[in-house]
Amino acid sequence: MPGAEYLNTTYYEHWLFGLERLLVEKGLLSSEELRTGRAGQGTSNPGGVLRAGDVGRVLLKGDSARRTEGAPPPLQAGDAVVTRNIHPAGHTRLPRYARGKRGVIHRCHGVFVFPDTNAMGLGEKPQHCYSVRITLRELWGADASAVDSVYLDLWDDHLEHL
Repeated sequence: MPGAEYLNTTYYEHWLFGLERLLVEKGLLSSEELRTGRAGQGTSNPGGVLRAGDVGRVLLKGDSARRTEGAPPPLQAGDAVVTRNIHPAGHTRLPRYARGKRGVIHRCHGVFVFPDTNAMGLGEKPQHCYSVRITLRELWGADASAVDSVYLDLWDDHLEHL
């Protein structure tokens, strides 16, 4: 999305732009189909058609990114960690403002799909997901509240044990 358009559109328009681009890249839609709103020839069909009467049931059933537990989590509640200072070309769940910051594991949620690789088409790479507590002072400096914290859900690949 061009910069000027990005600055003048909403979060949901950014999301829709990305989804439309992905559908075209994966061959599920063509640019012409997006432009006209009409099905064309030559695009792939990923499988069965979802019937209107089944939409509610499918949405209620949902899907889970939770995966089977393998090895025990390498980090435990109370462990001191530092977030990695990464700069991926694509998606990451580690916010830029929290990179290279110290925190404490609040709890382990279990094993889940790693969204950073899954969003890039690089596979699920299941790993442990943790709630990590980072103080506002760690994030924003001495002028920030001394009693407040942010809790971020981060995966093994986002964290280093101290």
